[in-house]
Amino acid sequence: MPPALLDLILPPRCAGCGAPGALACPSCRTELLREPAPRPPDPPPPGLPDCWSATAYDGAARRMILACKERGRTALVPVLAAAVSACVAAWAACGGVRREVWLVPVPSARAASRRRGHDPVRAVAAAAARELCARGRPAALAPLLRLGRRVADQAGLGSAERAVNLSGAFEVAPGSAARPRPSGRGCGAVAVVLVDDVVTTGTTLAEAARALRAAGAEPSAAVTVAATRRRRRIGEYHGP
Repeated sequence: MPPALLDLILPPRCAGCGAPGALACPSCRTELLREPAPRPPDPPPPGLPDCWSATAYDGAARRMILACKERGRTALVPVLAAAVSACVAAWAACGGVRREVWLVPVPSARAASRRRGHDPVRAVAAAAARELCARGRPAALAPLLRLGRRVADQAGLGSAERAVNLSGAFEVAPGSAARPRPSGRGCGAVAVVLVDDVVTTGTTLAEAARALRAAGAEPSAAVTVAATRRRRRIGEYHGP
């Protein structure tokens, strides 16, 4: 039976700590919203926009992201979206950004979406846009990007391998169907913000930013639910 259906039938347990009573208990929700802040990878890849995340990729946050992404616990989408919207709001307040925000989800590989049965990043970005609007900040889902070729699973790849794997992989979807209507004229009237679940080396977000720039849309920031600690491989050299 799909996990999403089980969540409707069985008494819920927190995906972060296992406590009964709710899919995300108050303590784990607090951990997920611990501290929206800039958390760029070290070193950041060239072309990475200002990079913010709501928390570190560990503990309850990691378990909730994996439950939603890999185990079909789609009822967690609003919980993760709250982290993204809080992060966007904190970034906008820090930079004095008052423009409409376009949330551009980083596209998942088609094979991964088929395996999971859903696209978690797009769902989270859509829910985050709705929450931002409900709080008085104009925002819209902008699914502008798609994968132009096949890519390997990024898990287990180092930063150099990720860069090769993703080089030139993203492109802006043709036509206007993927583009929301802006409140002003063109992309200059909005703040374009990339959205992903986790940032590790930053390679994926940097490649997504490259594709947007190639189409004339400069990304203002990249926002994720969580950020991993950068672990360099033995012998991996990044220069001075």
